[in-house]
Amino acid sequence: MAVKQTITAQSVLHKIVVNTGVGRMATSNAHFDDKVLPEIIAEFKAVTGQKPALRHAAKSIAGFKLRQGTVVGMNATLRGKRMRDFLERLNAIVFPRVRDFRGIPTKNIDANGNLTIGIREHTAFPEIVPENSKVDFGMEVTLVLKVQDKDKERAVALYHALGIPLQKPKEVKTKVK
Repeated sequence: MAVKQTITAQSVLHKIVVNTGVGRMATSNAHFDDKVLPEIIAEFKAVTGQKPALRHAAKSIAGFKLRQGTVVGMNATLRGKRMRDFLERLNAIVFPRVRDFRGIPTKNIDANGNLTIGIREHTAFPEIVPENSKVDFGMEVTLVLKVQDKDKERAVALYHALGIPLQKPKEVKTKVK
């Protein structure tokens, strides 16, 4: 099935969800709520263009030194112009800045056609000045398609049309006896 090359982010993408986990920093840093959390929120807001929704721990877990209600993560759902701008920055600036980047494996596309990308350092985004950043955290970016197909090949074609640098699938070599 051929997909037209005139696909726009608005016509194919439903939303982009950006997540980050801060649970490890919350349990290891005594001044997390006072100093570290506001810094993370400010940098996350600079990257996504909107204030993140905080995610709190549902229950206490003594083995992880986690108390109920502690902030363990945050996320932002991008739609419309913010989504298009974020996707453009992701393709043009962030992927080239990621160390040892060789493309996104096609195994990151799930059964519904959604693509999940892990970024180890948020400093790859142009809004963040690494010298001024006091915290370091990773992000997970999920691109959700409007069309929830069970066809992975069509999803790969749509992501290629959007300019996402996917790796070419490795061919399976068979031995001839």
